[in-house]
This record gives sequence, C-alpha cells and structure tokens, in this order.
Amino acid sequence: MDVSCFKAYDLRGRVPDQLNPELAERIGRSYVRLTNARRVVVGYDIRLSSPDIAAALSSGLMAAGATVYDIGLCGTEQVYFATSHYDMDGGIMVTASHNPKDHNGMKLVGRESRPISSDNGLNAIRDRVPLPFEDAPVRGRLEHLDVEADYIKHLLGYIDVNAIKPLKVVVNAGNGGAGEVIDTLARWLPFEFIRLHHEPDGQFPNGVPNPLLEENRAITAEAVVREGADMGIAWDGDYDRCFFFDENGRFIEGYYIVGLLADQFLRKAGRGRVIHDPRLTWNTREMVRAAGGIPIESKTGHAFIKQRMREEDALYGGEMSAHHYFRDFAYCDSGMIPWLLVAERLSQTGQTLSSLIDARIDAYPASGEINRTIADPAALIAHIEDIYGTDAESVSHVDGLSVEFEHWRFNLRMSNTEPLVRLNVESRGDKALMQEKTAELLEAMERMNKA
Repeated sequence: MDVSCFKAYDLRGRVPDQLNPELAERIGRSYVRLTNARRVVVGYDIRLSSPDIAAALSSGLMAAGATVYDIGLCGTEQVYFATSHYDMDGGIMVTASHNPKDHNGMKLVGRESRPISSDNGLNAIRDRVPLPFEDAPVRGRLEHLDVEADYIKHLLGYIDVNAIKPLKVVVNAGNGGAGEVIDTLARWLPFEFIRLHHEPDGQFPNGVPNPLLEENRAITAEAVVREGADMGIAWDGDYDRCFFFDENGRFIEGYYIVGLLADQFLRKAGRGRVIHDPRLTWNTREMVRAAGGIPIESKTGHAFIKQRMREEDALYGGEMSAHHYFRDFAYCDSGMIPWLLVAERLSQTGQTLSSLIDARIDAYPASGEINRTIADPAALIAHIEDIYGTDAESVSHVDGLSVEFEHWRFNLRMSNTEPLVRLNVESRGDKALMQEKTAELLEAMERMNKA
C-alpha cells in the first residue's frame, strides 16, 4: 500500500493514486488504534474529493469504535477550535491547503488540538495502515456538530467590537472556504467588504489559492487601489494563513505582520512571551521588547511553534510564512484572528496600514524568502558557514544556519520536503547593504552548486 502521502507534519498527495477513500478508511482505523480516541472531530475543505475522503475516514474511525463529530465544510482552524472547545479526544481535517487541485491531505491533532506529526505519532499511524484490522466490538456513532456560533463568538472575543470603525476591506478567498466565515462575521462588523473569488469552488477556476505566489497577488492589490480600500486580505484554501495588502495595494511581507500583532497583543496583556521563527528576527525582537514582552526563538514549523508556545505559555506566536498562533486558540494557528486584530488597530489609531508598517520596513529591510534548488543542501549550508561564520558576531543552528553581524544577518535552511534551500537576509536600516549581501550569498551558493 502506497503511504507516500504521509509527510513530516501532515498528509498530502495526489488523488486517487496517493490518497483515496480506501486509504482514508484505513487511516481512520489506524488513528483510533494508536491514539485510543473515542470522540473525534472531522471536517473537510472545498476540494471536490474532500467529501468522499472525509466520509471514508469517518467510516474507519467508527469501525474502530470512535464517535465521529462531523462539522462538515470548514477551515482547518475550525477543527482545531472544535477539538479543544468541546474537549474532544482528537480531530482530523481533510485538506490540501494551497496544493494543486488534484491533491488532498489531512491534518491530525490529539487532545487539546495538540499536533500529531512524524515525531509524535504520525509515523506510527502510517506504519499501522497496511496491517490487518478488526472491527471494534461496538461501532462508533456519527454525530453532526454545528460549531459556527461558538467559533464566531470566540473570534469576536479577540477585539473590542464596539471600538471598531467602518472600514472598506477587500477580501480574496481564492474560491476557498474563507468567504463563508467573512459573510457570517459581516453581520457583526461595520465593514464594507469588496469580495473577490468569494464562492467556494473546488475546481479553483481562478487558480490554486496561494497568495505567496506573486502572480496571485495582482487582483487583490488592484482592487484595493480601485476601490480606495483601507486594506486587502487574501487567504489560502483552508484559511489557516492570511496575507495583507496596505491601502496602496502593496503586499506586506508576513515578517512585519508578526511584529505588529505581537505589539497589539502585548498592549492588551501588558506583558508576556512571544514565539518567533529564526528566519527573520530583528524587527520582531525589537517590537516585542519595546512593548514589554519577551521574544523567544523556536524552530520553524507549526508543530515546533505550538510546542514551544505551550512550554512558555506564550500569548502569541508568529512565522513569516503567515502562520499566526494564539494561546487562547489552543495555541493553534488562525487565519481569521490576525486580520480582526489589524482592523482593530486601524480603528484605534486612525492610522493607515502603511503608516504602521513603513517605519518597520525602513528599520529592518528584508529580502523575503528566496528558494533555490540545490543538489546537496547540507553540503551547501556547511560551505556557507565556512565562508561567513568565522567573522560573525554569532552563529546559531536552531533551524538551519543563522549568522549575525553588526549590521546584517541571514538564515539559510533546508526545506523539509524538497531539495531546496531557503535564504532570508535582513539589515539594520540599510536596504542597499541587504541587497548587496543577498546578491553575494546567492552568487556563493551558485558557485558551490556548480562545483
């Protein structure tokens, strides 16, 4: 049996050769056998294959004796919410997020929405899938659970709704699932929404919803300018990530949103810990400390960030990849909470989004993540460390290679799933230096790759 859809953090593969209803049914059985879960939330995204895969998954869970709480079409964060809010034993979301439309996958969590990844059970579930199964003595039930009212109430609890001012907001759901949540929130908020690609459509008629791709950004940016909007927001398919455009239609790197949200949370709480990834750090650290918080670095990736947040009881955690994590959201990531907080900040200050971000970009200009296909990524990173590590002020291996000098720094790390290295460079207020060092590093990488 092909189990190549099992990855480091979740399941992803082509339908039907790498993931199909037969395999999904066995995954359900294996999940219960390995976790002993008796009450499991199941939800699914808008992909055409998702309902059949979710039904087969639920059948396997029930055959193994678990009661399935079906929450239907939803976003990944609603599975996280339902699992923790209703004190379930676990949850499974059927989704492939921003992958091609002929793919699907699953994201698995245990109690309290703790992630199940390759280092804490996912590999064991994978290894159990091909083995024989026996039905449980008593088959589990199928229950339908409506989480919308409690979920929306929870989202609105992060902001002072009475302080929100009328804003014009462009929203691009990418024909994923975010549009339905926006429509529900709209009943409570004084916003004029300009809706783009709003209807859920698993055919993805306007392309796969991945706002990180530059070719997918223009429609949102142009609509913001055309409509005179206060900001634009775009989501991936299962809306666990959101991406921002300022009132000028400029796409804002996720790095600067991390600092803004950390500052917003610390203003509310007074003090607290904030988790960040190692790729770009200086702006986040400065903003957290200025707001009375403590910045803490964690290895990149949702399983690592969530674990570190629990260990530190952190208020908030952010990655430059637009994953934002919240203590009161079971330490999980949400694509809805961030934009509500930014809207609250615009209402409170009367400032534009660009005015909140411009100074931070000027203070710490960054390259953005640059990916390169490399024959031997490990050897390349070792080579770059040999070149730059000797004269550096600090060298860290928390995640890949982080090298800091007085006026600039960089992080170079391997992809978990592809033969890629990912480079991020930033400087202290010197864009020309950042660009110079970025070009220098890329040239050194290219020479090494050809050698």
